[in-house]
Amino acid sequence: MDAGVIKNFSGDHPITNEVEQFEDWTVTFQKSHILPSKCTQPCLPTEPCLFCRFTNELKLEHLPEMVFPHNKLRLEHKSSGCSIEFNALDALRHVRTTRDGSLTIASADAWRKAREETGLVENTIGNFDWTFRSDYRGTFTGWRHAPAAALGIDTDRLKQRDKILFYKELVLYEDELHDNGISLSNVRIRVMSWGFFILLRHFLRVDGVALAVYETRMCHDFSTNYVTVEHSCRDGNIPKLELPLAVLKEPDEVSPHLPLKNFILEKYLFPCLDE
Repeated sequence: MDAGVIKNFSGDHPITNEVEQFEDWTVTFQKSHILPSKCTQPCLPTEPCLFCRFTNELKLEHLPEMVFPHNKLRLEHKSSGCSIEFNALDALRHVRTTRDGSLTIASADAWRKAREETGLVENTIGNFDWTFRSDYRGTFTGWRHAPAAALGIDTDRLKQRDKILFYKELVLYEDELHDNGISLSNVRIRVMSWGFFILLRHFLRVDGVALAVYETRMCHDFSTNYVTVEHSCRDGNIPKLELPLAVLKEPDEVSPHLPLKNFILEKYLFPCLDE
């Protein structure tokens, strides 16, 4: 394992890049400040500032309160060139830009009726998914997608007390829904001597109304030529759950209590390699 930490600067804000080597993998962890709330410089169409780039590319009526444009977790397999990356821009591309067919809008309408005393006006909710719910599963480049693996992630192996060589947690974006809940997208990674495990999660809580948890789990054994990926979607009605407030606020605690609405098992192979 080789490590290096490089600090770059964007204005007065440091950007920390940490690079680690594990077997044939390069892991890059990058972390910095939140996105400005307005354009910070005279922009040219060919050279937009970060705020203008996010605004122009996403087409959302407004962005979450806290977006971390420089936060990035990237894993690259050196021999094959395959990569997996997690970043805020790609996560926000999965937020609905219309109300059509959006399950969250039903929650939005109920939340609006239940919270009329807050004085929120119609344009607070608008014509997009105001909860910023995202089913982002990571950005995969160069992989060969295979039929679902016969077996999923070996959770018993992950529960073993193996030495953790590398652990990081990164927030991609967050919004407190006008002090009536939270919408949070984050990713965690831990690397052991035998492989790595990643948890990408979008946690949504609309106080008094609804909960939703989108989770993508990825596991790779360094001795194999594939990554096993599990996607799940859980959501539930808060009044029906009858859970303590402390549990409702903790994604790790509340997720097992929510009904499973969707589950997908996938396998990603290095290109031109046999299983």
